[in-house]
Amino acid sequence: MTAAINTPIMPELDEDGLIVDPQQWSEETADIIAQQLDVTPLTDDHWLVIYSLRDYFKKFGAAPAMNTVCHRLGKDKFWIHDLFHSCLNAWRISGLPNPGEEAKSYLSDM
Repeated sequence: MTAAINTPIMPELDEDGLIVDPQQWSEETADIIAQQLDVTPLTDDHWLVIYSLRDYFKKFGAAPAMNTVCHRLGKDKFWIHDLFHSCLNAWRISGLPNPGEEAKSYLSDM
C-alpha cells in the first residue's frame, strides 16, 4: 500500500503574481511563491514579516508602511527589502491580495 502524498495546490495568482483569494494561502503556498521569487529559504525573520503583514492586513485591510513595520520590529528601514528583494515580494509571499496600483508602486519602490 502506498501512502498518499499531499502536495499543496497553488492558488490562483493575478497578472502581478498576487494571490486572488487570500483564504487559499498556507505556509506551503508561501514556500512555493518564495521559491519562484528566489527568496529562499524562508527564515524566522521572513516568517516574522509574513505574519506581521498578514495581521496588519487583517486588522486594517490595507498595506502598512513597510518602514513602520521595520521600526516596530526593531530593524532598519531596508530590512524587509533585504529579506525579500522587494517589499512587493513580501506582500506576494504573505498571500495578500492586490493592494491597488498606488500601493503596488510604493511596495515595488521600497
